[in-house]
Amino acid sequence: MEFLSHLELGFAAAMSLTNLGYALLGCLLGTLIGVLPGLGPVATLAMLLPSTYALPPATGLIMLAGIYYGAQYGGSTTAILINLPGESSSVVTALDGHALTKRNQAGRALAVAAIGSFFAGCVGTLLLAAFSPQLVKVAFYFGPAEYFSLMCLGMIGSVALSSGDLLKALAMIIFGMTLGLVGSDVNTGVVRYSFGFLELEDGIDFTVVAMALFGFGEIIWNLQTRDQQAATPPPRVAKLRLSWQMLRESFPAMFRGSMLGSLLGILPGGGAVLASFAAYTFEKKMPLAEGEIPLGKGNLRGVAGPESANNAGAQTSFIPMLTLGLPATPTMALMIAALSIHDIQPGPQMLTTHGDLFWTLVASMWIGNLFLLVLNFPLINIWVKLLTIPYKWIFPAIVLFCTVGIYSIASSSFSVWLLAGFIFFGYAARRLGFEGAPLLLGFILGSQMEEYLRRALTLSGGQWDVLWQRPISATLLAGSLLLLCTICLGSVRRKRAEIFVEDAE
Repeated sequence: MEFLSHLELGFAAAMSLTNLGYALLGCLLGTLIGVLPGLGPVATLAMLLPSTYALPPATGLIMLAGIYYGAQYGGSTTAILINLPGESSSVVTALDGHALTKRNQAGRALAVAAIGSFFAGCVGTLLLAAFSPQLVKVAFYFGPAEYFSLMCLGMIGSVALSSGDLLKALAMIIFGMTLGLVGSDVNTGVVRYSFGFLELEDGIDFTVVAMALFGFGEIIWNLQTRDQQAATPPPRVAKLRLSWQMLRESFPAMFRGSMLGSLLGILPGGGAVLASFAAYTFEKKMPLAEGEIPLGKGNLRGVAGPESANNAGAQTSFIPMLTLGLPATPTMALMIAALSIHDIQPGPQMLTTHGDLFWTLVASMWIGNLFLLVLNFPLINIWVKLLTIPYKWIFPAIVLFCTVGIYSIASSSFSVWLLAGFIFFGYAARRLGFEGAPLLLGFILGSQMEEYLRRALTLSGGQWDVLWQRPISATLLAGSLLLLCTICLGSVRRKRAEIFVEDAE
């Protein structure tokens, strides 16, 4: 009954005209940036962070969340129609989705993607509402040592689940942690790594790093490749039609994808991308029915499974962020930044001190998923027309928006120059095969790890054995060590390389 009363209060707040309007705006923007290849939710959220200063906390978070899960819907459109995924989580959707388009069945593929996304979004939101309060009860047993060990596990998990070279991912995490230490030490007041710049004494703004790596860096990179890819005219979709028989055949894949995505969305470094790839791999291992088309040749299961998984993963990635204050993905790190703008610290205390915000967000996710289902069916041909816009026309508007946003945060030209430096670094890193996501996670978790470690040492009188004398902390550290040893095994590294090479293709 308490659960239902909380949901009732959440829906009452989420259905105010202001929150409904921003939920709709977030869903529309999310679908738009999902449809347009090369933008992505991380870049968009980084650009829109300054706008949340003027919004109430719940309203701002509702809009940003709508952009995130809306992008998962939109990413499948280009993947199915022109074999160009708008989102990295929709890469595997293109395999069967575009094959269906070649057989003049694009409407069926888009319908399965939309229905699967809606079902998975509802399942993921239900799990978020049901399990977050239970996880908070467990988190109250956590002290500084346990949080430090949990963050160690999260760091190693993000390295294991990142694509590309393990050493490069590890290097980016360490560099991100170092950047997070720039500024004044909160305990001693000593200024670290400022190199004489007064503007760095308060640290590097998270928005600058996120916008440079995932805003400008990704956009400049995409300028090299997108224009020639977009030359293929997208087909017009006549009707999104799906028979009951096809829906019944696709539903088991939707259910499996939703369950798998809900689980993997909680893992550090996982989220929607890992969930979609895992769901497709799982579907490939399922036996084919008599006369069923193989996956990769135009099977609806190859669309239903991954699309359900990435939407469920997008929803459940909020669980560790809201209950433990740990971002599972770079997008969740931006959500933490949005909350910190309003002096709200996500974690176990959030459900008690800001319970209204939590339940309003949960309710808005159900409303947002309904918006996306209703909007995407009639507007599909409008999204298709947007694919004809040359990417080079979008770039100047994004540059102006980002630069003004960064300047408005600090009212300092130094922030703009710092942004330029990180843009150059982000582009160079991308050219050399370094991912930006591990750096962003290291940046936001590094300072928190230092704080929890110092608290643990203060409470124990400087005794390092506090980290392995406490059972929960020792278990988490053992898990970190086991995971690190596992990913260093030659057989695991070879299998991991095979998976990511297959994903890239």
